[in-house]
Amino acid sequence: MSPGPLTLAIPKGRVAKALVPLLEKAGVAAPGLLADERRLVRESEDGSLRFLLLKPDDVPTYVEYGAADLGISGRDVLLERRYDLYQPLDLGIGKCRMVVAGPRSGRVPARPRIATKYPRIASEYFASKGIQADVVYVQGSVELAPLVGLANLIVDLVETGTTLAENDLVEREVICDISSVLVANRSLFKLRHAQVQPLVAKLRAATET
Repeated sequence: MSPGPLTLAIPKGRVAKALVPLLEKAGVAAPGLLADERRLVRESEDGSLRFLLLKPDDVPTYVEYGAADLGISGRDVLLERRYDLYQPLDLGIGKCRMVVAGPRSGRVPARPRIATKYPRIASEYFASKGIQADVVYVQGSVELAPLVGLANLIVDLVETGTTLAENDLVEREVICDISSVLVANRSLFKLRHAQVQPLVAKLRAATET
């Protein structure tokens, strides 16, 4: 009896657009994967893969609970939420960096207030430097926080730095580099190893050439 297609959770948006050329390079048939993002479940031409198109933050949850065998997730989400997932491969796409940023001028107090979508990462980073910081969770427009007095600094993802510059903010420190990685459900990775391993090998070869 056939075990059925491997299910791969894909984040909609910018990373998905970068992923399609990598899949093609790896010889994985996924035509029209991004043609209509309203259709959230689709299969490869040969029926060996099923794709779930999800919001980026939801990908690890679907994989951890076994609704998907594999997924593509940003390392920022994995660091923030501490999912119990196997990470067999860094895909080298969706590259950016997690930074501390703030106004070009002005004194930062000994106990700064930090605005961020990543409270765990921010808290642990400042604690590792021996700094007691008050972390304020915000979901969007993080760059606004220092401009209106909500926070002294922000912790956020930066790709080009354009948004920071437009809001008269500068990078103060780089916390870590971020990219998209292949994640796998630990149990299913073992149970479906005969199917999973060839796909991982193809993707690894595509990232190395």
